[in-house]
Formats: sequence, C-alpha cells, structure tokens
Amino acid sequence: MVRKPAKMYRAISKKAYTRRKYMGGVPGSKIVQFDMGNLKQDFPIEISLTVNEACQIQNKALEAARVNINRKLLKEIGRMNYHLKLRTYPHQVLRENKQATGAGADRVSEGMRSAFGKAVGTAARVSENQKIFTVYTTENYVEKAKNAVSHGGYKLPSPTRVIIEKKITHT
Repeated sequence: MVRKPAKMYRAISKKAYTRRKYMGGVPGSKIVQFDMGNLKQDFPIEISLTVNEACQIQNKALEAARVNINRKLLKEIGRMNYHLKLRTYPHQVLRENKQATGAGADRVSEGMRSAFGKAVGTAARVSENQKIFTVYTTENYVEKAKNAVSHGGYKLPSPTRVIIEKKITHT
C-alpha cells in the first residue's frame, strides 16, 4: 500500500475516535518512552515545546521528535543533567479507506460503498499552546537544552514555540 503524506491526518476534522475496546486491529503506538534522562533529581528550569495551532500529531512524528531531542541532549549535556518528558499520548485512531490499484482493481474494489475505513495508525490531538515536550535542567545548560528542543519541533506538523520557565521553590 502506498504511504500517505502526513498532511492528510494533520487537521482535526472528524469526531474523536478513541474507543479501542470496540475496534479490532489498531496498530500499536511507536512511542518507546515518555520519560528520559535523570528521573530522580529535581531541576530548577523548565523548557517546554508548545504548538501554535491545534492539530493532530501522528505517533511517528512524536517518536521522531523525541529521538531527535533526546539524542541531542545526551550528546550536549549528558544523561544526568536533564529530564525529558513527552506530555501527550496518541489516543486518536486514524482510519483509511484503502483502494486497490492495478489490473482488475475495478472488479475487486468497492469504491465508496461502506467507506468507513480501517485503522492505520494513531495520533495525539493537541490544542493551541499545548505543551508537547518538557525538559527540566539546570541554569548552565539552558541554551543547549533550548536548542535541542527547538530542533525537535521541526519534526512536528504545526509551528512550534519554546517557553523557558523557572520553577518556584518553597522554603
């Protein structure tokens, strides 16, 4: 089957389709981990990647961005100096009405009759200004972490923005 471009699934167009209990054959999520780096330490700086517009992000894109950010952080600042968290989960099941192509396809294919479609993947529905990734780190690594997070944003279908916040500590 031909790989479809991601822009086909970017827009939020249909009702939410998330109840896997009633569906058969939903492909598993490609996301391997949601928390990476040093999970035990409490870091003072929070660097978040937010999306500028509401959209659907396929699990493949989330995993690609996660791998990109994590690899840059490991290389630049080391495993013990950050905590990377993926903050969305791909609940939305994507459907596709597959069409047969080639010789004799008109006899095999049903066209638009019963065109509900089969599950082909999953996506995360995100709203405007929602945080997708967050990196917790110390002040001396802020620039390198910001650079890594912004590079991960290039893998996502919406324009992104990096927000840096200082955690408030109560003494």
